[in-house]
Amino acid sequence: MDSLALGPSWLDPEHLIESFGLIGILVIVFAESGLLIGFFLPGDSLLFTTGLLVSSDKYLHTPLWLVCTLVVVAAVLGDQVGYLFGRKVGPSLFRRPDSRLFKQENVEKAHAFFEKHGAKSLVLARFVPIVRTFTPIIAGVSHMNYRTFVIFNVLGGVLWGAGVTLLGAALGQVDFVHENIELILVGIVLLSVVPIVVEYLRARRAGQREAGRGEDQGSAGPGAGQGRADEGNASGRGRHAKR
Repeated sequence: MDSLALGPSWLDPEHLIESFGLIGILVIVFAESGLLIGFFLPGDSLLFTTGLLVSSDKYLHTPLWLVCTLVVVAAVLGDQVGYLFGRKVGPSLFRRPDSRLFKQENVEKAHAFFEKHGAKSLVLARFVPIVRTFTPIIAGVSHMNYRTFVIFNVLGGVLWGAGVTLLGAALGQVDFVHENIELILVGIVLLSVVPIVVEYLRARRAGQREAGRGEDQGSAGPGAGQGRADEGNASGRGRHAKR
């Protein structure tokens, strides 16, 4: 397969699998699932390519069921570490300054996602790049009930880890996928970015509406004050006229 360069060559899924094998896949899944430094790693495209390569017996010569099981375990453990980190670090995470690898904006997006979707965000966030890294940390910061966290963590790990890998394995049997793998990977990346774009547009529209209401209140304020002043002056003149 010839992969289309979507970023640095060392982040190309096939290059990573060829270089580091199954161990590399598991480390990346673990890191992206709950470590702050893992948000930029290729999760969806990596799992899809993993399933495709397993089905074609290229680079990976491990049974598909075992690969899926290990990927799910790595994903669940990654979220677990993220949750415990969030509980320990707490609110200080929101005061951490920006750096080359850490952006406060990513934390705020994950927090808004968690607040909106609650416990099910642990499942939904699995399919959203960047957000899936920070959501378990936010769950820990919010002291989410641990039992609830574990249930949704495992559910999300299975649906994402095994689901995307099995999808790659199933489509790997199709000649069209092999012939157009670079387009398939581009489509996966674009599809995974859609939720981020949608949330951004919603937040932007909400901000514009708030700004519009603020301007309306501001313009109404002076007029209303002037109206009350005019009424007071008229009332005063009426009293003077009566006297």
